[in-house]
Amino acid sequence: MNTTIQISKETKELISSFGSKGDTYEDIIKHLYKLACERQLSKFMEPSEEYISLDEARKIINDDD
Repeated sequence: MNTTIQISKETKELISSFGSKGDTYEDIIKHLYKLACERQLSKFMEPSEEYISLDEARKIINDDD
């Protein structure tokens, strides 16, 4: 079942600039969604100041022995 969403002509042109010849808007939006998910996962996996690496944790554990 398809739905209709309203977007401005400017947004439509911006979205279409991500596609290749023959791509539908659905193809483009799914591709953009996949990229956004990958970026979100990548950002989640980035080191944070709140966490230490496994090597650092091992060193701390070994220093306590």
